[in-house]
Amino acid sequence: MPEGDSVHKLARRLDRGLKGSSIARSDLRVPRLATRDLAGRTLLEHATHGKHLLTRFSGGVTLHSHLLMDGSWTVTGPGKRLPTRLMPQVRVVLETAAGPTAYGLDLHQLDFVATADEHQLIGHLGPDPLREDWDHAEAVRRLAADPDVPLASAMLDQTRMAGLGNLWANELCFLVGRSPWTPVGEVDVDALVRLAAKALRHSALVPGAYQVTTGTSRRGEDHWVSGRNRRPCLRCGTTVRMVPEIPDDPANRRCWWCPSCQPGPGPEARVSSSVGPAGRVP
Repeated sequence: MPEGDSVHKLARRLDRGLKGSSIARSDLRVPRLATRDLAGRTLLEHATHGKHLLTRFSGGVTLHSHLLMDGSWTVTGPGKRLPTRLMPQVRVVLETAAGPTAYGLDLHQLDFVATADEHQLIGHLGPDPLREDWDHAEAVRRLAADPDVPLASAMLDQTRMAGLGNLWANELCFLVGRSPWTPVGEVDVDALVRLAAKALRHSALVPGAYQVTTGTSRRGEDHWVSGRNRRPCLRCGTTVRMVPEIPDDPANRRCWWCPSCQPGPGPEARVSSSVGPAGRVP
């Protein structure tokens, strides 16, 4: 699943190709939105909150999308279109008067709301360090509110702090030197939030730094533990371990950790916990 930095970078890329453009033709290929027509509106901007993308148009309307595991957006130049083999996956077409066309593929969650009512879709989310309204103190309060929740599970809960996905949860556990199953109340939450915010911003905003957590972008050396099952820890040489995710439980995703660099409870401490209000995708 794309993380907050992924969606933020996507928004900036879409803005470069579409911001300020008049929509000549729209096609929303989901039954409940099929009659909506955005033709004649100007695409104002792409905003994000955590893993959610908000495409705002003139007239005060917003198209909301969540990429989930396999969704994507792409833009083709004037006179070009996607390969025919990809067209069955298209859920949104936004053709601009200037020629570029945006395609949304495999978007499992799409909503159309008044821009003033965006809170109905994203109001449950916690503070996002990539937004102007970032609230450090509120993120600390929410993460510390339930001190018994495992550290990685707390970071994955988008209602506490938005934007951290599984890669960042695992890497941040390594960087603070605690196992993913350490109760969040046993760590310095204020320092954790500062580090998480700094990491997301660096990844999203610094060229060449996207999801590089070790300081080197060399393949196989760009992450401390994520994706490194059975390989030596880059810091101490201990074999990195991994446990699989628990199906249908977003609080217990796949975990990588170094048993030497990250003391604390092991995977036997895994518990199932609820992340976010029922019926909402984080």
